[in-house]
Amino acid sequence: MTGDSWEWDASLYSGSAAYYPRGRMPYPQALADVLAAELDLDGTGRLLDVGCGPGSLTLLLAGAFEEAVGLDADHDMIAEAGRLAARAGVRNTRWLRIRAEDLPAGLGGFRVVTFAQSFHWMDRPRVARAVRTMLDAGGACVHVHATTHQGVAGPGTLPHPRPPHSSIGELVRAHLGPVRRAGQSALPHGTAGGEQEIYRAAGFTGPRRFEIPGRVVSRTADDVVAAVFSLSSSAPHLFGDDLARFETELRKLLHTASPSGMFSEETREIAVDIWWP
Repeated sequence: MTGDSWEWDASLYSGSAAYYPRGRMPYPQALADVLAAELDLDGTGRLLDVGCGPGSLTLLLAGAFEEAVGLDADHDMIAEAGRLAARAGVRNTRWLRIRAEDLPAGLGGFRVVTFAQSFHWMDRPRVARAVRTMLDAGGACVHVHATTHQGVAGPGTLPHPRPPHSSIGELVRAHLGPVRRAGQSALPHGTAGGEQEIYRAAGFTGPRRFEIPGRVVSRTADDVVAAVFSLSSSAPHLFGDDLARFETELRKLLHTASPSGMFSEETREIAVDIWWP
C-alpha cells in the first residue's frame, strides 16, 4: 500500500493521542461552513468520519448532522475523542474502535463519509468500495487534504519566529535514523498518493474540489513539541528509553529559535474533494 514492505500495526500512533489535540492546528470553522453549503447540510442524517483520530474533524462537523460516528483503529485516539466530546458538550457523537478495513461493520447508512489525513494508512481500494455501499441516496464521500502539524515556509513577516522544522527533522533523524519510521516498520518512500484513481476504480464520480485558504496562527513551544509527538514518524514509543533526552534536546532547539517560547506559522491551504457514489 504505502511502501515495499510496510504493514499497518496497532503501534502506529502509540503514545500520540494525548499530544494530538494540542500539537495539530485545528481545522477552521470555514471548512464546516463551506461543507454545509456545498452539501446542503441541515442537521439531519449521519456522518461517518473514518480514521477520526481524537475527533478533530468529527467534532467540527457534528452539529450539521443528527449523529456523528467517529471510527479509528487506535484505542487511545478513540478514548481521547470521547473525552474531548464530553468536554465540549457535544452529545450526538459515537466513537468506535474499528479498523476501516472491517467496514461496513453493520453501521448502516450515512449521508456523508469523511477521510482527513487518514486514507493513506488504509487498504484504500477495499475501504473505498465498502464506503460507497454505505452512503445514503444523495450522499457523498468527502476527502480532506490538509497538513495540520506544521505550516508552510514563506517570505512574509510574522509576529513570532517560525518553528525550525528543518532542524527538528534533523534531530528526529539523529535519534531514529534516516528512514521514516511508521509503527513497527518503516516508510522509505513515504505514504501513497493517487487517491483519485482509487475512488474512480471503486465506482465514485467526481470530484468537486474547493479550497480553504491558509491563515496565520501562533503556537507555543509546548504546541510544537506536541506536534512532533503527534506524528507517526516520531510517535513517543519510537524513542524508547531515549524519549526524555530527545525531548530535552528538542526544547533546547526551540528555545534557541525563540527565547520567548512563541512561534507563528501560516497554515497550508486545505483542499476538499467531494465524491458521489
